[in-house]
Amino acid sequence: MVLDTVLLLALPASGKSEVRKYLAHLSPESAANDFHMGPTVQLDDFPYVHLMRRVDDELMAQGLARIYFEAPDKSFFDRRHWGTLIELLNQDYDDLVAKRQHDVQSAAAWMLERFDRASEVVGADTRTSSIPDAAREKVLAAIEKECRDQLDALVANYPDTLDGKTLVIEFARGGPEGSDLPLPEPHGYKYSLSKLSPALLAKAKVLYIWVTPEESRRKNEARADPDDPGSILHHGVPEYVMRNEYGCDDMDWLEKNARQPGTLPIDRDGTAYDLPIARFDNRVDRTSFVRDDAASWKEEDVRPLHDGLAGALATLANFSG
Repeated sequence: MVLDTVLLLALPASGKSEVRKYLAHLSPESAANDFHMGPTVQLDDFPYVHLMRRVDDELMAQGLARIYFEAPDKSFFDRRHWGTLIELLNQDYDDLVAKRQHDVQSAAAWMLERFDRASEVVGADTRTSSIPDAAREKVLAAIEKECRDQLDALVANYPDTLDGKTLVIEFARGGPEGSDLPLPEPHGYKYSLSKLSPALLAKAKVLYIWVTPEESRRKNEARADPDDPGSILHHGVPEYVMRNEYGCDDMDWLEKNARQPGTLPIDRDGTAYDLPIARFDNRVDRTSFVRDDAASWKEEDVRPLHDGLAGALATLANFSG
């Protein structure tokens, strides 16, 4: 059995992006035989977080107020934007299925329109209407290349067909350290998973990369490259955000309150979904070596990662609930 849709979830710097890189590195035979995976098609919400911060940075450079984040190293003004990010992934999935082309003069204007539309779906503050016209033009010019690169990457990601492919969707969610559970909306996986489209929820299975919040913070510091803030593999999350948005998560709580063992109980618009889940235990680091060039990987590092992932993905593939 080839897995259809895998949600790759974990705290920041837990190894999600390294797992994606490793999966993309596999031969088709190894992916199918060892991992129950077809060629992967990958979606990630981090590029949108980065672009929202870029909008804020350009506004601040003009002496104007930020619209998304409280400060360069702080959280969203409106935490419902965690749902905005999920809606952007839903849009990406719809475009991918339809192989929709976007012939737009300004990729930046198209991106801000997407941000507003996704915000409206989840009831979050859109805020871009508050940007004066002259300032907006300067923002659009400053972020045009990054937005065009993101648009081009999305379109290049369209497969001829999803048949036989495995869609991998990556995101991280959590809440303030020391929080009582369940986490209140809009924090946590319970909230964000409930915003996924029914088309995804109907077939998604969850691969959870398990690390402690302390290990997540350690690895976040180790991977951060200030010269490459938009990089999937090397971006760093501010310490304040690590403690106040990712100081804990609700994965244990969801599993313990499942309607069916081995699943996560998610409800959307009155429909109950029980998402199968398997854990890859990365509390003792088995993934950081993947950030290096593949030619330098050592067998004694590769084997624990390979076997651990194979076991977790087999659990998902064989789930018969």
